[in-house]
Amino acid sequence: MALAVDDYVTRVTTTPTIIDRPVPVVWSRADDPEIQRFAEFGYVQRQGALDAGRVDACLEEVHRIGADATMATDPRVIREAGSDAVRSIFDVHILSEVVQEAVEYSGAIELAREILGSDVYVHQSRLNYKPGFAGGAFYWHSDFETWHAEDGMPRPRACSASLALTRNEVYNGPLMIMPGTQKYFVQCAGETPEAYYEESLVSTAPTIGVPSEGHIAELYRSHGLDVLTGGAGSMTMFDCNTLHASGGNISPVPRANVFVVFNSVENELASPFAGTPRRPDFLARR
Repeated sequence: MALAVDDYVTRVTTTPTIIDRPVPVVWSRADDPEIQRFAEFGYVQRQGALDAGRVDACLEEVHRIGADATMATDPRVIREAGSDAVRSIFDVHILSEVVQEAVEYSGAIELAREILGSDVYVHQSRLNYKPGFAGGAFYWHSDFETWHAEDGMPRPRACSASLALTRNEVYNGPLMIMPGTQKYFVQCAGETPEAYYEESLVSTAPTIGVPSEGHIAELYRSHGLDVLTGGAGSMTMFDCNTLHASGGNISPVPRANVFVVFNSVENELASPFAGTPRRPDFLARR
């Protein structure tokens, strides 16, 4: 499926700009206050989406997958640059029935359907892990910009659920969001190298697919910055186009979150808009 006109041109060779988002944030007619808050700020949080038993079971699964010798060279396990510390484990809902059941229990699927106004499927899932003293940062970005350029997602009709398996505190690298930035599309500069994901997945300061410092500062001045903390078992649902980041973790308190990306079944992936080959399935399920 190809679009006649690309409304989200990015990876430009000219000076990048910020444009108004031409499509809705919420695709249903729901008048629920939670959904209205999502439309306004680009995210909502729920405490207690997972009970303590499910959190513990998911953590056991994370440790099992990380210690599995057969996974040592699996491309779905991403390690911090120059370290054996696990940074991300992709396809975590496929690798673990326990995690899949926790996602179903959390209410994330129903919430995603309500936001996106259609049935949904899992575009991508991953565990992001920041061990104490060793967790690296994730630089400011819009997920949709990457998924559009490198995976061919036509429109920002997707959202991500972040399920906390540990406490997310201000000091252990929590998610940071610029509320309201989901209403804009921020162009990025630079040509996309082939297989760029191999670099970008481990980089704490990527050079492609990230907004300029000037645009980040401009949007901070107009929208501010929310640091999203919460207890183990809490859930944050955020729009795919919201600018977000997280700092490194030099505290002794680890941070582990399961991220599940839901895409509308009416937002079928096309060829990557950057003109590069498709990325692996674990990054972009079709």
